[in-house]
Amino acid sequence: MEMNICDDKKMVDIWLTNAEKKDPEIRRSLQDIYQEYQKKNYLVAVFESGSQNLYQNTLDLLRYNRRRSAEREVQREKKQRAAGWER
Repeated sequence: MEMNICDDKKMVDIWLTNAEKKDPEIRRSLQDIYQEYQKKNYLVAVFESGSQNLYQNTLDLLRYNRRRSAEREVQREKKQRAAGWER
């Protein structure tokens, strides 16, 4: 388990390996961490290792975001043209 504390942002991030995320003892210890930092008004984020291909999933996400951004731009342009014709 890797834990990073960022006091200036009041954030704690915790990184768990595949083995750690299945360990009941580690899961119980997270509760203590949540309680400790909740009292200080910190945000605690836990990141768990996955089982899928990180490279391919990141590539797919970037492609989706690029396509979605282009679709939104086309929609925005259509609205601007439609608003111009209505005048």
